[in-house]
Amino acid sequence: MLLSMTGFGEAHNRFDTMSVAVELRTINSRHYKLSLRTNEGYGALEPQIDAVVRKRIRRGTVQLNLHVQRASTPDDYRLNVDVLKSYIAQAQVVAKATGSSLEIPIAPLLSLPGVIDDRRAPEQDSLEDWPQIEPTLREALAALTKMREAEGRALATDLLENCHIIDQQVAAIEQRAPNVTVGYRERLTDRVNRALSELNVTVQPADLLRELSLFVDKSDISEEIVRLKSHMSQFATNVDAKESSGRKLEFISQEMGREINTIGSKANDTEISQYVVEMKAALERIREQVQNVE
Repeated sequence: MLLSMTGFGEAHNRFDTMSVAVELRTINSRHYKLSLRTNEGYGALEPQIDAVVRKRIRRGTVQLNLHVQRASTPDDYRLNVDVLKSYIAQAQVVAKATGSSLEIPIAPLLSLPGVIDDRRAPEQDSLEDWPQIEPTLREALAALTKMREAEGRALATDLLENCHIIDQQVAAIEQRAPNVTVGYRERLTDRVNRALSELNVTVQPADLLRELSLFVDKSDISEEIVRLKSHMSQFATNVDAKESSGRKLEFISQEMGREINTIGSKANDTEISQYVVEMKAALERIREQVQNVE
């Protein structure tokens, strides 16, 4: 099953001592890359998070937002009495110097830097919180995967439709190709006859046969058509495969392009050239869509 490289998934859970929220976004990229944004201290969990994400995503840029809200306990915060006394003493000095009231309220001082000691240990908390974070992360990944699978099905449909267009053009080319030699032979005969009548020269049948054989050799596209059909079959097989493989599809589409270009350059026929243009347009759409496949 094809998987799209773009998608979104989120999950939110509440536990006894905390709430956890995970948001995942994936965008196109040739290689895997994880970009983590989280609360201070929880960056230490990136190796664990990366190991879980890698099992579900092999290609693309993953933007992961992790937010953890812990419930506070009485032991988490303490007043730093020495710092508070220092602020009060400094305020009293300023009050005396300016002749202001000596009554200094404590409440505004509590918001000053250093007055409240945060005794939580973020690094330790992050490791202790992993058992609650991991299931939330997996829920978000499941939602992301569901969206990527839905988009992958749409991609598969579009890719196969464009493959069908190329198949139709190949069939038309196969039907047209034998007539190209016949047409060239007729044109060649006409030119020779005109030359004979105007210049009073003679041409041996062997010379005509040799010229016609050279044209047939140069314009023969049977091998290219066989290879193109083989690439098309491989492409369809990989689209329907159980495992999504965007890189394989990219490689096969490149090979398809080589054969189509060769057919266009060798065919030497305006009608076949029109079919080639249609194939190139369909192949370009295929290449654009393949860039979205994991």
